[in-house]
Amino acid sequence: MTKAEIINEITDMTGLQRKDVSAVVESFMLTVKRSMLEKKENVYLRGFGSFIIKHRAPKTARDIGKCTTITIAAHDLPSFKPAKAFVDEMKGE
Repeated sequence: MTKAEIINEITDMTGLQRKDVSAVVESFMLTVKRSMLEKKENVYLRGFGSFIIKHRAPKTARDIGKCTTITIAAHDLPSFKPAKAFVDEMKGE
């Protein structure tokens, strides 16, 4: 499902205008991104899941093409962890 399809679905469900729904969806996504990028905070949505920041430690790797060793710096990655209730619902429990 694309962002446009989500906006259309919410528009159909609520009866709100498409431009208003689009603004809310864009604001939601921007808020989640800002929270994770600027504030380094996780975002928890009960019953749905969590947008969490995973930290990757620095590591050594091999560049096979050049036969050299390279160092990959420590970095953070965004991740989504679904809520237990959501997972159970997907399983049909």
